[in-house]
Order: sequence, then structure tokens, then C-alpha cells
Amino acid sequence: MGDAPLIALAGVTKVYRTGDHALHALAGVSLEVGAGEYVAIMGTSGSGKSTLMNILGALDRPTDGTYLLDGEPVSTMTDRRLSSLRNRKIGFVFQSFNLLPRLTAQENVEVPLVYGGVRAAERRARARRALVEVGLEDRLSHRPSQLSGGQQQRVAIARALVTEPRLLLADEPTGALDTETTAQILALLSDLHAKGLTIVVVTHESEVALHAARVVLVRDGRVVDDGPSREVLGRRAGSVSDVHP
Repeated sequence: MGDAPLIALAGVTKVYRTGDHALHALAGVSLEVGAGEYVAIMGTSGSGKSTLMNILGALDRPTDGTYLLDGEPVSTMTDRRLSSLRNRKIGFVFQSFNLLPRLTAQENVEVPLVYGGVRAAERRARARRALVEVGLEDRLSHRPSQLSGGQQQRVAIARALVTEPRLLLADEPTGALDTETTAQILALLSDLHAKGLTIVVVTHESEVALHAARVVLVRDGRVVDDGPSREVLGRRAGSVSDVHP
């Protein structure tokens, strides 16, 4: 179609230095994600997937290489512009929910809009709409301690959606949930993707990655496989079974 990708990384490296020691967390990653894609980034602990997630979310900067998000040069932005970009274009969902315990569900969802300077009446209306979208219209005034783990994650997803981001980044979004609740959250993410949202999930679980259309496999700071989820996961399962008969 000729449209520029929403995410475009080229030759991205990340080196962490402590004294004379250098840890090469990413070693020349090039990756494109189109608008409307649902992609899972997979890898074991220490593979570099979390570092890649932090760079995609503009939470960290690459040591070298370029990153364009929706055509904007993330890797050369000032801290202030990075903060603005995150608030405008990226919604985050984490394993630990990161809700403020003293605020209600609606107030938690309003938080990004407060930082964005949105007026109170509009904040409330948009937060309510986001909570309705994730099925929590009857939990607006509940605090996190009054909600189940799955409901807390739905609040976190509503908070990520309320700014109408171009990209939803989810880091192990079901890691703290039981099997039934995991299925509900993954169904919600699939529904959001079906409505056109671009989703990138970081996970080490094949069952989670299968819900994405595409899997990017990271090992030793490099992309070692990238393609349709069932094909990549099938190759991964074969390589694991070869090593561990």
C-alpha cells in the first residue's frame, strides 16, 4: 500500500556500561510494524526483549541506530518531547497493573489525561467511555483493592486506551493472572485489535503469543525469527524439542 510503518527500527543497539564491563542488550535490531498489526515479541529471560520493549515505548534510548514512531524520530528527541510522545501515542499495560490504590477505577483511568492537560469534564467522560469499552461500567467508583486481578488489568487497559494512542504496548499482561482471567484479557486484546488498534505484546508464553498474528523471536539481543505466529512458534517448538528430547 505504500504507507510508512508505524514502528521502524534500523540497526538499533543498546549497550549498558558499568565500569569496564559492557553488556550488549541489543545487537543491531531492525524491525517494522505496520499500523493495525498485532505482534508478539518473544524471548527467554536475558534475550533482550524487555530492552526492546523499553525502546519501543520511548522509555529508553538506543545506543546506536534509529527509531521512528509514526514517522517521528524517537532516538533523537529531547526528554520533554519523549514524554509528550509517550502520552500522545503510546498506551502501556504492565504485568503489575500499576494502579494508584487510593484512586477509584475512573480516577486511575483519568491520570494520563491530567498529565495531558485535559479539562475535568472531558477527562471524566473519556474515562467512563474507556471503562465501558473494557466491560467495567459497573466498577467506576471501585478502588483497586475492591477489584479482582482481571478487573484491575481491565482498568489498566482502559487507562492505556483513554488517550486514544496509536500503539498499545503490553508487557507480560497476563503474567499475574489465572488461566480463566488470562483468556478474558487476551480476548479483550483481540477485540481491540479487531477495532484497528496496533498492539505489541512482550511475552515468554506461547499461549499468549498465539493470539497475535505475528511473532518476533529475540535471542541474545538479535531478532532470530519473524513471521506468522503459528509458523514461528512451530519452528521454536521444534528447536526446543531438538535440544531437549
